[in-house]
Amino acid sequence: MDLPHQGYRATKPRARAAPPAGDPLLFEDTSSSQSPMNNQQYYTPGYNMGGPTSGPQGSVGVNNLFADPMANAAMMYGSSLANQGKDMVNKEIGRFMSMNKLKYFFAVDTRYVMRKIMLLMFPYTHQNWEVGYHRDTPLTPRHDVNAPDLYIPTMAFITYILLAGMALGIQKRFSPEVLGLCASTALVWVIIEVLVMLLSLYLLTVHTDLSTFDLIAYSGYKYVGMIFTVLSGLVFGSDGYFVALAWCSCALMFFIVRSLKMKILSSLSSDSMGAGASAKPRFRLYITVATAAFQPIIIYWLTSHLVR
Repeated sequence: MDLPHQGYRATKPRARAAPPAGDPLLFEDTSSSQSPMNNQQYYTPGYNMGGPTSGPQGSVGVNNLFADPMANAAMMYGSSLANQGKDMVNKEIGRFMSMNKLKYFFAVDTRYVMRKIMLLMFPYTHQNWEVGYHRDTPLTPRHDVNAPDLYIPTMAFITYILLAGMALGIQKRFSPEVLGLCASTALVWVIIEVLVMLLSLYLLTVHTDLSTFDLIAYSGYKYVGMIFTVLSGLVFGSDGYFVALAWCSCALMFFIVRSLKMKILSSLSSDSMGAGASAKPRFRLYITVATAAFQPIIIYWLTSHLVR
């Protein structure tokens, strides 16, 4: 029985596209296309967020970076922090030492150095030991040979360490440990001497214009005699060493007594009032003599092991 073909329309099947030639693509290549966010105009970056670029585009990006207000604000904030840190460091250093005062002790020249070394080695003919002043300000060392300085003690300390290394090397006893021990021992003795001097002046209530730098300078002058002593021992043997030790010790003691006498004993007029005024001159003299008498002991202690 044939069914009627009412409402029926034959449809033509759709033709499928042929597959592309070659291997199929797993991922779509989007390297040449623009960013979808740029196409949608959500943002327009001022500089390249990716890796560094070369050419004119890279330079434009750098210029845009420095033109960015946020970048400029960050740079200004970092600069202000650096300046504040520098000011804090300078303030902390200024609490313990004054840079202007430290420059005063290094204001020397060649003429002063030569005259000072001659004064340390031959102080017996020197007449005037007072430090010169100009409008209540002490003259700099280059203008006054009596003014204490830190240049000669510093250079003499370095020279002593180098000479000690040479002496130990000649005797086949050199080692970095021994040289380091020699340098640290010499430095510790200076610190101990200065601290004892400051403590003595404080306990005896001696009012003087001696500063810590002055005491370091007078304590460091011994290294000049130590250099001469070690050189004499290396050249002339033990006999030359003891002769040089005696000469340098006497010269340094004379120099210390005459120099500190003008600093310590000259301030008696300001402390002449009080119950213990009669005892103060004797205590001041004891401090001066003890400081001078301590110098030969340190010289022998720091140089005797270098000469055999």
